[in-house]
Amino acid sequence: MGFIIAFISAVLFSTKAIIVKKAFADVAASPLTLLALRMIFSLPFYLAFAFFAAGKKENVKLTQKQSLQVFFIGLMGYYVSSMLDFAGLQYVSAGLERLLLFLYPAFAILINRYFFKQQISAIQKIALVVTYTGIAVAYFGELNFDPANLNFLWGSLLIFICAITYSVYVVGSGKLIPQIGAGKFTAYAMLAATFGVLTHFFIKGDYHTVQFNASLLWYGFLLAAISTVIPSFMLSYSMKTIGTNNTAIITSIGPVSTILQAHYFLGEKIFPAQLAGTALVVTGVLFIGWRRKNMPGT
Repeated sequence: MGFIIAFISAVLFSTKAIIVKKAFADVAASPLTLLALRMIFSLPFYLAFAFFAAGKKENVKLTQKQSLQVFFIGLMGYYVSSMLDFAGLQYVSAGLERLLLFLYPAFAILINRYFFKQQISAIQKIALVVTYTGIAVAYFGELNFDPANLNFLWGSLLIFICAITYSVYVVGSGKLIPQIGAGKFTAYAMLAATFGVLTHFFIKGDYHTVQFNASLLWYGFLLAAISTVIPSFMLSYSMKTIGTNNTAIITSIGPVSTILQAHYFLGEKIFPAQLAGTALVVTGVLFIGWRRKNMPGT
């Protein structure tokens, strides 16, 4: 059951780019508006879980340091990263977005190496080379495929930075989840991100002019339920049941799922360079996950 739930969570997470691209096309909403609706619809679920976790007998109260760490990591993971991601999706395909974002395991290894002095093994170095090669193959294939998209490079850069900021979230969660629990960490981090997103929206958002019609609200609800709340708790359950390494390996299906969904729901074409690049990226991430399983302390 843990493996099945991990697989489903990866597929649901991969629907995010599809829903965002559809919303851009159908309701012409800004990235900030979509992200704000995503967090508003998600908020009741995370508030309820945080309240439930705080009332459990085995609940351990967070220290001030842990609270600040969760707040910062939550902002990085689901506020800063999501803003960059949604903005970049305006200019690149859903398939390429998922591939670029999937660089985060490689960035996590580099962060652990240079900030926490964890050694990079030989197989991890090979995995890094394979992963970045796959991104290059897919990227330049799409660059040639869509030369008229003048904002392609800008969108790519935004999502590339998003992969870096999300890797900060991944590294930080790896340090804090063993201390406070996966479910509690997820709920508190999402509440911190919601605070950041809604603050940004009320300061800079276009809520005075945007038309909150049924279609826009429906897309916001789908982003919250299908690609945020449900898969986040499924992911926490799978991490608890089968371990973080097995979960990470299974979720490597994400880029493949996004490419297939983008083809069938958005009409994005699948081309050889994209398939070759995806295969290399998934192979590299699988190497990273396999090696971590055999490394002490990870």
